[in-house]
Amino acid sequence: MCRNIRMLFNFEPPATDDEIRAAALQYVRKVSGTTAPSAANRERFDRAVNEIADITRRLVRQDLIAIALPRTRETEAKRAKERGMKRDAAQRKKVLAELAGPGRPAGTVSSDRSFDPAEGKGQP
Repeated sequence: MCRNIRMLFNFEPPATDDEIRAAALQYVRKVSGTTAPSAANRERFDRAVNEIADITRRLVRQDLIAIALPRTRETEAKRAKERGMKRDAAQRKKVLAELAGPGRPAGTVSSDRSFDPAEGKGQP
């Protein structure tokens, strides 16, 4: 339904109004279970997004006290890419193990020529 809400606190440069509003919108979409409210709920939906954006803005810009060095978007993007590559490798390993079947090492496939993926007959 919606992408991950990103961390907004302790960045250099600070989170923009657009980033804060996008996070508020994603939050309201998630808790309401809708990406596009009906006409009957549009005003309430927009009001919730605006109120949450205001609260979030105050929280990340005024209320919280940073005890660590500020993060940069470049560093966080690099970390996210590394996490994604690690996650993809783990998923690839899992799929290969499932394809190999029980008792066969991951990365190997059956030599059974009777398997026809289009027909769904035989064993892979």
